[in-house]
Amino acid sequence: MTRSDVVERQVRIDARPEIVFEFFTDPAKMIRWKGVEAKLEPQPGGVYRVVMNEAQYVANGTFVELVPHSKIVFTWGWEGSSDVPPGSSTVEVTLTPDGDGTMLRLIHSGLPVPALAAHGEGWDKFLPRLATVAAGGEVPTDA
Repeated sequence: MTRSDVVERQVRIDARPEIVFEFFTDPAKMIRWKGVEAKLEPQPGGVYRVVMNEAQYVANGTFVELVPHSKIVFTWGWEGSSDVPPGSSTVEVTLTPDGDGTMLRLIHSGLPVPALAAHGEGWDKFLPRLATVAAGGEVPTDA
């Protein structure tokens, strides 16, 4: 069932779930697909903060739940935003083994309706980048 009040995406990644999981919990791996700087404390209540680009758009929240190699839940919002303030929405990522790869399902909930399209476009940009780097490829720095 697809809900209209969330951003929901699914992508198959040619890497095992334990590899994909690290790209959400290791700051050095995070910035290979999303952001230019990351502070991640992958434990419930730990910091999730990613400086997205040189313009200093900063996604900020906290980790809520981590199930090694299968589930990551964190809150999300933008520093300085009154529309989507830090921690005001929730991103849930599930990783399911799929042969020698992983099926990733992302549900971003709690977003105000006007922010749904922009966040959908963002995930449409970044999830293919994650699929590329997790499978051992490189994303051009200007992509």
